[in-house]
Amino acid sequence: MNELDEMWSQKLSEAIENAKASGRHDVADYLSLKATNDAVRQTGVKWLFDAVIETAAEANRGSGSISIETTEVHNFAHRSANIVGSMVRLHHGVRCLTVEAGWTRTPSDGFMRGGALAFGRLVHKGMPKANAEIALTLAEETPVWKVISDDKAAGSFRLDALHRHLEILMES
Repeated sequence: MNELDEMWSQKLSEAIENAKASGRHDVADYLSLKATNDAVRQTGVKWLFDAVIETAAEANRGSGSISIETTEVHNFAHRSANIVGSMVRLHHGVRCLTVEAGWTRTPSDGFMRGGALAFGRLVHKGMPKANAEIALTLAEETPVWKVISDDKAAGSFRLDALHRHLEILMES
């Protein structure tokens, strides 16, 4: 968890306690739900980035020459929303795969479409047909990344899909 997320979590906990102390249990319940959703979001985004870095490190052990660059605080646009999160960029020669993920943090950032908890995208420099947009959704109380097609969640985005994106990065 980066410093900004840590501070946000602390402020949210204080706001929950203040709402309870002033008898605003409806506000406390809402803020508790937000805190729970934020924890799920953080875990889902962390899994995605850990999987990307681990997959790239595996390829490097097998004679790949992938450089890994991370950015902890990163904003990107998704539809009309401002997504606040992180980014991992993988370089292999002149090829580049950028993985971004996060969620809207404030009302001015917009809203999360389709009931998504977080959004992500995988962008292959110069190869737009290989790009993918993904959404973290709850499937029977379990968070899963799904590929987005026309603002609707389609199939699951799993490690095998991530491996395919890395293969595209490493193709000559």
